[in-house]
Amino acid sequence: MTVKKIAFFGIKYFPSRGGTSRVAENLIRNMAKNHDVTIYCYKNKLAKTYIEGVKVIEFPAVKLGSIGVFIYYYICYCHIRLFGTYDIVHAHKIDSFFFLKGLSKKAKVIATVHGVPYKDGVWGRLAKSFFLMNERRFLKFKGVKTAISQPLCNYYKDKYNVDVLFVPNGINPVEENQESTIETFWPKTVPKDSPYVFFAARRIMGIKGLHTMLKAYNRINYKGNIFVAGDFDFNPTYIKEAKELSKGLNVYYLGYVNPLSSLLELVTKSEYFVFPSEIEGMSIMLLEVASTGKPILASDIPENTQVFDDNDVLFFKSKDINDLSQKLKWIENNKSAFVTMGKNAKTKVNNHYTWDKITLEYISLYNS
Repeated sequence: MTVKKIAFFGIKYFPSRGGTSRVAENLIRNMAKNHDVTIYCYKNKLAKTYIEGVKVIEFPAVKLGSIGVFIYYYICYCHIRLFGTYDIVHAHKIDSFFFLKGLSKKAKVIATVHGVPYKDGVWGRLAKSFFLMNERRFLKFKGVKTAISQPLCNYYKDKYNVDVLFVPNGINPVEENQESTIETFWPKTVPKDSPYVFFAARRIMGIKGLHTMLKAYNRINYKGNIFVAGDFDFNPTYIKEAKELSKGLNVYYLGYVNPLSSLLELVTKSEYFVFPSEIEGMSIMLLEVASTGKPILASDIPENTQVFDDNDVLFFKSKDINDLSQKLKWIENNKSAFVTMGKNAKTKVNNHYTWDKITLEYISLYNS
């Protein structure tokens, strides 16, 4: 059988920095040995040798915010139209869907939507209008349409009567590293092996719910350590607000934690993980944390409850400081039950949400 040439379009980071780029990386990692894969990405000295057998086409990031991202996608698009010899282009994210029709003139196209960014509340009017326009292009697109969230598929069906195929996100089990890699991130004023609770996101912004979490810990007069990991540069105003809310708490801001092994080591050494996010697609972070077996306290948004139930994760009402405070008190009095929930979540992820299984669904689409 002829090996199909597949290009990944709409990805910025390779190696990934979380989010959509991690979805693509995990998918590629499970396809590379048996498929002809090319990825378009930002220039990175590690990219060409990162996964053996993967062809990499790199372009410099254009430092002009959202406009710069559009220019980058346009350059990738032009390269595909002029030089690409692909059977399939797998386009990711609404950001890049402006080019779906043009890509379809060059190859078969699969479009995967990872969320609805115009609902995030962090974008200006122009950016939201652009996302909405791209979403309309996606919904009218005649090729294969997929989404990483069942609630998102339901949304498109209920609002637009458009069928979008649900293909979930997943994780690649990470091998335990015998040598610790977290010393770079560990706060210098905190003794090694001190207990802490952990919050992490790729980018720290309002929809990740950090403010709700900090207010809840303040409400119960929490005296333990709280580690917060994530990129603080995306929204400086919000970070300033979060640091104000941190007063009276032992909060330590670690910055963006990379590689993934370091992040998961911090998860593993924590008492539990807090995931107060208000909006998600289908969170890779949540799946990765669950894969460690560490207990999770999470918001009850549909994107979280589609994956886990009350046997796996302790849920609180999203954005509800009072309910979150009550759940924090419950944890203190029910530690054994909470630990059991973490083990249940790990079993569920290993049984249903690993990329070796999910990749087969995408390969079936590529071959259809």
